[in-house]
Amino acid sequence: MTLNISVIGGSEVSPEICEVATEVGRLLAKAGATATVFCGGLLGVMECVSKGVREENGLVIGILPGTRPEDGNKYLSAALPTGMGYARNFLVVRAGKVVIAIDGSVGTISEASFALNEGKKVIEIGDMDFNPKKKYEPNFTRAKTPKEAVDLAIEIAAKLK
Repeated sequence: MTLNISVIGGSEVSPEICEVATEVGRLLAKAGATATVFCGGLLGVMECVSKGVREENGLVIGILPGTRPEDGNKYLSAALPTGMGYARNFLVVRAGKVVIAIDGSVGTISEASFALNEGKKVIEIGDMDFNPKKKYEPNFTRAKTPKEAVDLAIEIAAKLK
């Protein structure tokens, strides 16, 4: 069974956040053929997680806001141009059974909000300064490490049919 995991995060990141995202990518790819990673396909967290996935020969698909596949980062296994701008955020979230949010700002918060509204689990690493309302709290978890985030995401996704 393939476990689709979406990873979301900021387009401008510190070296520390990039390393966290790269490690998340590596760990997801090490989950083997069971995990396909979806992201927004551009820079920042998206590029760093893509790099980690590819370092471990995993599959990472970028869902791009523009119309040109060549705008995706160089680590993507496949780039899907949508021409939808930020509306593509919804597609990134829809692609995964579980969402890992790494740092980020308004775009990441919008994606996390879409995910929670869809009833999906969101696992946060870093600081989005995001506090969902009480009704969404059961679906929102903060992880301290990339390993904790990936283990939770794989466990949750495996339970979903």
